[in-house]
Amino acid sequence: MDATEAAGATRAEVCVVACAEAFRGDGEILAAGIGGAITVLAARLARLTFEPDLITHDGTCLLTGDVPALGEAPEVVEGWLPFADHLWLVLNGRRHVMLGASQIDRYGNSNISRIGDRDRPRAQLLGVRGVPGNTVCCPTSYWIPRHSPRVFVPRVDMVSGVGHDRAAEAGPGALRHHDLRRVVTGLAVLDFRTPDGSMRLASVHPGVTVEEVVAATGFPLAVTGDVPATRWPTAKELGVLREVLDPAGLRDREVPA
Repeated sequence: MDATEAAGATRAEVCVVACAEAFRGDGEILAAGIGGAITVLAARLARLTFEPDLITHDGTCLLTGDVPALGEAPEVVEGWLPFADHLWLVLNGRRHVMLGASQIDRYGNSNISRIGDRDRPRAQLLGVRGVPGNTVCCPTSYWIPRHSPRVFVPRVDMVSGVGHDRAAEAGPGALRHHDLRRVVTGLAVLDFRTPDGSMRLASVHPGVTVEEVVAATGFPLAVTGDVPATRWPTAKELGVLREVLDPAGLRDREVPA
């Protein structure tokens, strides 16, 4: 029996809780998980456990009074959130979004647009979409299941999300609400609590070593002191995840074994 089995939680459940921790202390703001099932579960788990004032939505335009299971419609609707009002929340720092990324660098610049040269990219991805505005205007975290040097790169091929160095170059207007919180991966939790705003290894998931995370990162990663293990889910959190939010176990499909 390995450590994960002994604690009764899967790696996916550890990741959901690590993502949920990004919303701790947010209070009454909109929690938007759009980087996959794990991020949606994280926002809803936080609301049902340690952050009850969070505002959650159905993925489109309905503010939910209850917290439904993944894939289910809410039974209680608190309000309608038209796009203009949604943009107001973003522009005034009243939304904490958890995004995905195809590439991310040591200062938190992220790329969901293209891979390769601008004129002849090897792969065309989503485009920048709303990521520049999200990352400049409101709290932002990332969920990246596959931690590898292909994703954690020295320099992103195109800046979609704005990192600390780019925000500083842009000046006070870009820094007013710029707030990169954490990056959660299938191996670890990373943050930017360094003097220069570069990425730091905050914790490694149970069963993962610091050396494994460093080897899977394509740039020098700040490692200070003894790196703790990412915390296990509590019994209450496991119950909410398994019985209320995701009884079908969709979370386990998103995290590499």
